[in-house]
Amino acid sequence: MRQQVEETIEVIRPALQADGGDIILRDVDEVTGVVSVTLIGACGTCPASSNTLKAGIERIMRDRIDGVTEVVNVDLEPA
Repeated sequence: MRQQVEETIEVIRPALQADGGDIILRDVDEVTGVVSVTLIGACGTCPASSNTLKAGIERIMRDRIDGVTEVVNVDLEPA
């Protein structure tokens, strides 16, 4: 499943980058189907990022990958 998630992110990434943002894959829980990502750049600070995450990224992943149940955004850990 992780490989499919990575491939799907590569499809989604150009649209995010066009708006000044990007996405980092954090984890794929194959038991629960939860994919953890971090939205960065403009996507990390955009007020509409939760809509982008749920209506865009999550919908695309659920459509393309059997077993994905949810996509959640996790904050970057401080350096």
